[in-house]
Amino acid sequence: MGIENMKMPQLGESVTEGTISKWLVSPGDTVNKYDPIAEVQTDKVNAEVPSSFSGTIKELIAEEGDTLEVGEIICSIEIEGGGASPAEEAPKEGPNEEAKGSAPAKPKAPTKDSGNKARYSPAVLKLSQEHDIELNQVEGTGNGGRITRKDLKKIIESGSIPKAGDAPAPKTEAQAPQQAPVKESAPVQPAKQQASAANVPVVPGDIEIPVSGIRKAIASNMVRSKHEAPHAWTMMEVDVTNLVDYRNSLKTEFKQREGFNLTFFAFFVKAVAQALKEYPQINSMWAGDKIVQKKDVNLSIAVATDDALYVPVIKNADEKTIKGIAREITQLAGKVRSGKLTSQDMQGGTFTVNNTGSFGSVQSMGIINYPQAAILQVESIVKRPVVMNNGMIAVRDMVNLCMSLDHRVLDGLVCGRFLQRVKEILENTSKENTSVY
Repeated sequence: MGIENMKMPQLGESVTEGTISKWLVSPGDTVNKYDPIAEVQTDKVNAEVPSSFSGTIKELIAEEGDTLEVGEIICSIEIEGGGASPAEEAPKEGPNEEAKGSAPAKPKAPTKDSGNKARYSPAVLKLSQEHDIELNQVEGTGNGGRITRKDLKKIIESGSIPKAGDAPAPKTEAQAPQQAPVKESAPVQPAKQQASAANVPVVPGDIEIPVSGIRKAIASNMVRSKHEAPHAWTMMEVDVTNLVDYRNSLKTEFKQREGFNLTFFAFFVKAVAQALKEYPQINSMWAGDKIVQKKDVNLSIAVATDDALYVPVIKNADEKTIKGIAREITQLAGKVRSGKLTSQDMQGGTFTVNNTGSFGSVQSMGIINYPQAAILQVESIVKRPVVMNNGMIAVRDMVNLCMSLDHRVLDGLVCGRFLQRVKEILENTSKENTSVY
């Protein structure tokens, strides 16, 4: 028998970490190569992780809720033919070479060795830092004395936080007497501790909602974008009266013939794709010592659920008709809402178009979808009085296009010209000038 380690895979372009949302196996389960063993969330997708080996699950090293970087070990699998003896496998349960000589009666001794720090999961390290827990003073209950997130949660809930310099021995011998007075004197202390890291006061009646893995991933990506990319913002007003009339004249027949809706958003995505071919500077990314101008026009579209935001990609959008784009929008949105979106659906985006108008917004400032250089928000189409060229006032269908740009890559002049071209395409969309096929 031999032991192989399964590592966190890279589930998408620019994805650097993933969160174990659910284990599909337990220690002792037999798996075949390519069998799904876990569900993982990233900032881009929910995906099943397949086993790289056939064998028996030996240890689940990461817990549900743990966030690990790509390449970190998530579990170990015992496979046939490895030839390793039990004595040779023993060091894998401990943190360092000293563990080889440990007596069987003291399997948890390594947890107090500073070398075990390499065995702490990111979730354990984060909790210990947030609550100032001295990990060398914690008795682990995981395999080989490994400290788990559950161990720390029990300590936090008890209110008895071990600090540096505390004697480790009394922890197990006098655990019950220590816990009782703490629970009686400070019944609401755990709730306050949970929020202490962000200095948010918690009072009776407040509701604390655990942050999901996908929400953590979204937060991390948004913070990275705002910290690294100097955002600038511009907006242009567009008269889409002719586009609205054209689409409304087609929508019923189109739905009957094609089986899906012809949305306004499809016209906007097509106009953006066409303008990106004419202004390829917009279709670029910052790469440290260089700017990479992407050849393919792959448009990310933002699709929201009740608790998350996903950005599936319409590949080669400039080569597709309005009908083709409308079909892909329908299919990708359906995948998001049914939980069937794959990592492949999320890869390769070069520019993002966000349909903020779908929920009534008329003006917004989007955060750039890192590492892209810009994002365009398509706002609500609203009827309002407009002064025409002849001086007359008419009721027109108007929409705001709001663009956030990475000022390291793009300047206002090229972005202004790009938006002017999008405006021109949209204002000239009509039955006479435009085909949806």
